[in-house]
Amino acid sequence: MPNAFSVLIIDDEVINLQIISDILRDEVDIIMAKSGEQGVRKALEFSPDLILLDVIMPEMNGFETMNKLSQDARTCDIPVIFITALDDIENEEKGLLLGASDYIQKPIHASIIKARVALHLKLINQHRILERLSTIDPLTSLANRRKYEETIRSEWELMGELNETLSLAVIDIDNFKQYNDFYGHAAGDKVLQKVAAILSNNFKHNGDLVARYGGEEFVAIMPKTTKKEALLRLNKCIDEVHKMAITCHKKDKNVVTISAGVASITPKKDLSFESLFTTADEALYLAKHNGKNQVKWKSVNNNDMT
Repeated sequence: MPNAFSVLIIDDEVINLQIISDILRDEVDIIMAKSGEQGVRKALEFSPDLILLDVIMPEMNGFETMNKLSQDARTCDIPVIFITALDDIENEEKGLLLGASDYIQKPIHASIIKARVALHLKLINQHRILERLSTIDPLTSLANRRKYEETIRSEWELMGELNETLSLAVIDIDNFKQYNDFYGHAAGDKVLQKVAAILSNNFKHNGDLVARYGGEEFVAIMPKTTKKEALLRLNKCIDEVHKMAITCHKKDKNVVTISAGVASITPKKDLSFESLFTTADEALYLAKHNGKNQVKWKSVNNNDMT
């Protein structure tokens, strides 16, 4: 069973790699590199949680390796602990100024290595919990708007590089203001939670993200998802919300429904991810205008509408 964290050890001495690996093997998954260049490659490939880096290495020393890691957006946030025989203040200061999280002097002591690594992994875990909380909508437990905006930017770039289709849905609870006015905000919150649960259950593919955009509006990002697939999934959500039969108005026995607008595109450099949202939002407007409780699809490139 894999450990919760992974640590990359970069050291040109095989014996040091083996010693540190043996010390930490029961607590973390170990990745080893025998040079700075190899360490940078493995950091990019495996995205370790923490890097233990020797300073004195041939060709690319630890300081140069640290500099390479800090210049790449994919590795710049990985904490680095220098482990070195250099015991002067100037080199320790240099390492910390380069952005290292800690500096451990050789000879290696198992208890020190374990304690320092455990401390930094604890800090990493706490940071991730705070990051996660900052991107979650507290009422629905879906991603919040901040997380949506981060994700749509990265997925737009990735799908453009892969030449894959990116679909986006904008979803709205029909007549929600009237529901709140009639039943009160506490009841409205329960509706939001029930609808969110259905959306969350239907957008669980790799790379999918469903978020609360604001009020009673939600967005769903669907990488590598065609028009046909997107429409199937949105229609399923619409049907499941309708089947919950949440009474919307006692007088005429309406039930809570949702409407959705979907747009799909293979991202290109002459377009922006904002255009995808705008198009999906226009499709939502048409779904509302045409009677609600339905989904409409629109192409970003032309006026094709279904």
